[in-house]
Amino acid sequence: MVTHFLTARGTVKAVDCVSFDLQRGQTLGIVGESGSGKTVLLRSIMRMLPRVNVVRGGEVTYDGQPLSSMSDSDLRDIRGAEISMVFQDPMTSLNPVVRIGRQITETMRHHLKIANGEATRRAAELLRSVGIPDPERRLREYPHQMSGGMRQRVTIAIALSCGPRLLLADEPTTALDVTVQAQILDLLTQQQKERFMAMILVTHDLGVVAGRTDEIAVMYAGRIVERAPTTVLFTAMKHRYTQALFRSIPRVTDPAHRRLDTIPGRPPDLANLGLGCPFAPRCRYARERCVAESPPLMQVAPGHLHACWYPVEAGELDVEVVTRSGLPASTVEQAS
Repeated sequence: MVTHFLTARGTVKAVDCVSFDLQRGQTLGIVGESGSGKTVLLRSIMRMLPRVNVVRGGEVTYDGQPLSSMSDSDLRDIRGAEISMVFQDPMTSLNPVVRIGRQITETMRHHLKIANGEATRRAAELLRSVGIPDPERRLREYPHQMSGGMRQRVTIAIALSCGPRLLLADEPTTALDVTVQAQILDLLTQQQKERFMAMILVTHDLGVVAGRTDEIAVMYAGRIVERAPTTVLFTAMKHRYTQALFRSIPRVTDPAHRRLDTIPGRPPDLANLGLGCPFAPRCRYARERCVAESPPLMQVAPGHLHACWYPVEAGELDVEVVTRSGLPASTVEQAS
């Protein structure tokens, strides 16, 4: 898949030759810094991008149907019914002047062709299933009358209202406190298992995807630089960017006031990437080849791909235990 934006500064390669497949019942985690192309990738799948100054390429296929070439009318029948999306900020995805009940029932009435009374009954059941108490009263409220965690639960209820087979979750816990984050992530995992959905979970936090995904794809500069089953990525990572992400996570065993590890420099200019590896200017292991030649995705084991000329060697990192909650108890430590 390719999604480029034509700007006055040049062509911004927001998503550049990204390819993956996902089976029903599986969860794919997509991890990377802000600006790595994660959200644009999801919006490209849903075809929710501007029509002008955008260059699209590649093919998006859902259940044998080519979404990329589908008419707008056919695509509207799939959005919400077959493929749903949980957006990053519920305050911008919910209409502030429309009651919660109408926002949930509108999708069901359109796709399921059911009467208002039945739609309202199902909406109350949905709110109850996502952990909102007294759902009948909440249906009559507006978004501003709810907390951030409850608004996010409402957006999940809307996304699940028509029983989709694929759920796209775009950083669903970014604006929430840690306790509510865990509740929302547990809710998504529970609903995914109960409904046997495929799910793509986008985040910048490796702890979020640690115990909730079957596979992880690491994105940088609009490309997938490493992809592997979750347990493999945590125990045998190869790309130097993945290594840097692990090192930047604080550890509870660190002494107080210890300076946090950071990735030096700043994310690359997607309108001027150059010839070599996009991570080379920030990589402490970069050599001449990294600057001159961009590495392709290479397979090191079944299902494990990376794009690094000088990957992490076996035994170089000691990846410690991940707690059941999915948050690292203590994350990555360089072997002496």
